[in-house]
Amino acid sequence: MSVEHASQRIVDGYARGGTELSADEVWAVEAHLEGCRPCRDRLSHAVGAEVPAVASLVETVWSGLEPHLTVTTARPHGRRWTARWSRWATPAMVPWLAMAVGVSLLALLFDRFGGGFGEVSLVLLCAPVLPVLGVAASWSRGLDPAYELTASAPRAGLSLVLRRTVSVLAVVVPALLAAGWVTGVMVAQWLLPCLAFTAATLALGGAVGVTRAAVALTAVWAAVIMAPTLAARRTAAALETDGLPAWALLLALGVAVVIARRDAYSAPGAHR
Repeated sequence: MSVEHASQRIVDGYARGGTELSADEVWAVEAHLEGCRPCRDRLSHAVGAEVPAVASLVETVWSGLEPHLTVTTARPHGRRWTARWSRWATPAMVPWLAMAVGVSLLALLFDRFGGGFGEVSLVLLCAPVLPVLGVAASWSRGLDPAYELTASAPRAGLSLVLRRTVSVLAVVVPALLAAGWVTGVMVAQWLLPCLAFTAATLALGGAVGVTRAAVALTAVWAAVIMAPTLAARRTAAALETDGLPAWALLLALGVAVVIARRDAYSAPGAHR
């Protein structure tokens, strides 16, 4: 082969099946043909001249396929709707979102009728980690049967991460809003920790994987905030109104890290 194009001998030999060429020559011409349109045209002409039976077979197959390829089949409406929905959520998220809404309802009922933990509001205590569960499910490699397709899609980066996170918040936040309104918990008191925890999960997920980050932060919350709060039967300082500026700062930092590391969510590790 020359520097720029394959020699006519190699092109003709490859057209006849490559039996006359060495293995190195076959490998080299195949690699060259991938990026060289003129040589592909020469190969096409060589096939017609050197192996007319192959050219005739290709022409027969193409003439049979062409009428079918030109017909455009409209997708059913339900399938189009499924394709749009798949950009925002996966079937694996549904049971986790149902569980998050169910936990919100149980926390509301306990706050209204249980009264077993003094001044502690379970709605306030569970709010930060509930959306994290849905985010973890939406990026779980083990739960999503279409993981390989998702990971290899052109839009498998930050755009898809944010879409699925928004879909989780769109389900969980209204449930918490209703629960907070009934129990009298101030909106900012649970909404800021909720958003800050979600942003922190995404920020940490760019380094260790979204699912791993969600599990780690949920475990830290349970050990550092939830268990001591329930044991002391009083609201932790982190959930008092005085702690809102710290949550706002954590939210801003999380968003900044996500934006700064936006390319990290295209890597396979972000789906762990």
